Amino acid sequence: MIIQEFSFGNFRSFKDIQTLNLASAKIKSKDESIDKNNIIKDSKYKDTSFLKSKAIYGANASGKSNIIKAFGTFIKIIRQSVKDEEILHLVDTFKLSAETDDKPSFFQLIFWIDSVRYRYGFEIDDKKIYAEWLYAKSDKRESPYFIRDNQKIITIDKTNFSEGYKLISLFDNNTSDNEIFRNNSLFLSSISSLGFGKLSKLLIDNISSISVIDGLGHNGLFLYASDSLSDEKKKKYILDFLKYGDTGIEDVDTFDIPLENSSKKSESGNNSPEKDKKRRLTISKRKKYDKNLEFLEDQYSPFSIMESEGTLKLFELSPFIFRALKENSPLIIDEFDARFHPLLTKKIIKLFNSNKNLNSQLIFTTHDTNMLSADLLRRDQIEFVEKDKYGASHLYSLIKFKGIRNTASFEKDYINGKYGAIPFLGDFEKLLNF
Repeated sequence: MIIQEFSFGNFRSFKDIQTLNLASAKIKSKDESIDKNNIIKDSKYKDTSFLKSKAIYGANASGKSNIIKAFGTFIKIIRQSVKDEEILHLVDTFKLSAETDDKPSFFQLIFWIDSVRYRYGFEIDDKKIYAEWLYAKSDKRESPYFIRDNQKIITIDKTNFSEGYKLISLFDNNTSDNEIFRNNSLFLSSISSLGFGKLSKLLIDNISSISVIDGLGHNGLFLYASDSLSDEKKKKYILDFLKYGDTGIEDVDTFDIPLENSSKKSESGNNSPEKDKKRRLTISKRKKYDKNLEFLEDQYSPFSIMESEGTLKLFELSPFIFRALKENSPLIIDEFDARFHPLLTKKIIKLFNSNKNLNSQLIFTTHDTNMLSADLLRRDQIEFVEKDKYGASHLYSLIKFKGIRNTASFEKDYINGKYGAIPFLGDFEKLLNF
């Protein structure tokens, strides 16, 4: 799938609806190869082309991470609203304005699957769904597949979205007592869970394929990377990633070791259920040398204990990057540059901005101004986030600034405040006056 736009509003620090646009603008870079390599262009997408990567900059507490959280919340609700009745508690509305009191959050994704453009979204709070809609466009005209108003489907396309009409017909359009169609369950997700909901399942599966990483150091990321080692292709990719990242690691593997109390006997003399409990240990292998710098032996160490924070992050991200590039699925990362050397972040960005990457997209937040370069990114690939004096975050692209030359130093202009989205720092020397 290809993401064209993601819009959200009344969510955390964002009061008004903001749009992250991944459609490319009609501009020219100083190097033609950047315009060729950094853009996804195919006749099946009609006259629209897309950005392979998008960098989001802003001061601390500006709201950058809330963009990633909005993506994550949108996807989790779509995945789990049918099974988890508490999932809507993820919704966190803007709290600093009376205008947004008792109003729902807004989420909408415009995306492409093959040659069809879909627009799907909903309005929601932590208790119920107020609205939901799905539109599709395969030619010049966009058509509503269904429109939901609270618990009622007010529009449905019997031809193009027959599965939705079939579900409504099964319950005579009386969904208030239907457990499948609760007020906190999405209509599209409900249909996709049924055997006849083929289009709905296609859409849900594609949206669910978006990987969102909104916090490193989470044990789940390490476990996922460790589990990926059981797949030979993924393991080779992970090892190559670590080697190219100059970590010095020769190999990584996992072992299941019994817990200390695994041999505990019950009163009857039989092994207790704990006998099968094991803990997975991920180890790294490096070369050990003697005093004459001759190879002596292989040195094995617990990966999570002995490796650096940067190496851990590289290990945790590698299977997600593998999946994104192999399966052409979008990858979204918060604080992408944290723990990485600037040269390493540039190399990973270039992986996505490569002519060998046909359809995968990377969205990331960062403070690394080294990437604000016309030699690496187009102007429409650079986004900024800034808070106003009322505490509301605003998202805007570098492309909105007129008169920016292709040869301009984006980094210098940003540091000098030309584009905003920088901190206004106080006199830190006064902190020495105890």
